[in-house]
Amino acid sequence: MQIPAELTRWTTVAAAILAFAPVLAFGFCGAGLIGRVRILPTAIQLTLPALLCLPYLLATLPLGPPGSTGGFRWDWFTLYALLPVAVAASLLLVVKLDPDQRGHWLEFMVLLALGLAVDLRWFEGAWPHRLVFMNKMLLLDAGLYGFRCMRGLTGVGFDLRLHWSDWKIGLRELAYCTPIAVTLGLVLGFLHWQPHIERPWMIPLAWLFTFFFIALPEEIYFRGWMQNLLERRLGRTAALLITAAIFGLSHFNKRTAFFNWRYALLAAIAGVFYGRAWRAERRIAASAITHATVDTLWGALLR
Repeated sequence: MQIPAELTRWTTVAAAILAFAPVLAFGFCGAGLIGRVRILPTAIQLTLPALLCLPYLLATLPLGPPGSTGGFRWDWFTLYALLPVAVAASLLLVVKLDPDQRGHWLEFMVLLALGLAVDLRWFEGAWPHRLVFMNKMLLLDAGLYGFRCMRGLTGVGFDLRLHWSDWKIGLRELAYCTPIAVTLGLVLGFLHWQPHIERPWMIPLAWLFTFFFIALPEEIYFRGWMQNLLERRLGRTAALLITAAIFGLSHFNKRTAFFNWRYALLAAIAGVFYGRAWRAERRIAASAITHATVDTLWGALLR
């Protein structure tokens, strides 16, 4: 049966809203949300994140019968139902294994699995090309639920109620980062001046898109979770440098099919300043402001 195009558009919008809703919920009312989840029986707490399969269902089922190209598939549906539950169960177990939150190998394994799934695009085949961004959002949702509701990880600093200090710190680190990264990028021949601001009014919109869909997920993962946990084991400086190096390496396959060492190096340098912005007051918003502004200026002025 042919699904009306109008219905497909609406189900796609609904899927995107559902995928992004947990980010807004944790960002604006995280404490209240966590409190409500924790009064539920443990079995319900563990199975609740299985609802993250709903955006996949809404986005793909109208595209064709199960098994059709680009359409719904039961194996992907099962993955998006069970993976968030596995993350939640693993991090609930970590609470018992590491009650002092010193950083346990099991939560680093959860981070590794989520990071590789995004960076190596393991699950993007589940989605039509225009919707692959939802994969990243659903994995972020699974991590947010697991680390906040199950693990109760402290010091993450994810709060979307921005403070003046977030802007001050974020833009300060931008001022430190820009001359170093741009000079090195030009010297290496990786960056080239190519301003193309034909529609300046689009820059704020590009910044908002970058902030919410690129900078925020990456800063939660690398600074709020990874750098935060590494600090407990290795100290502030080592955690900053190791996280920045891993952040740089995560860009190895960007803009090329081969190892892009120039991009990885520049990303690692930028990662140092993103990490400094986060640890100044332990707030994701500050590092996300630096990150989003770097990416937006890069896109507007450089190639």
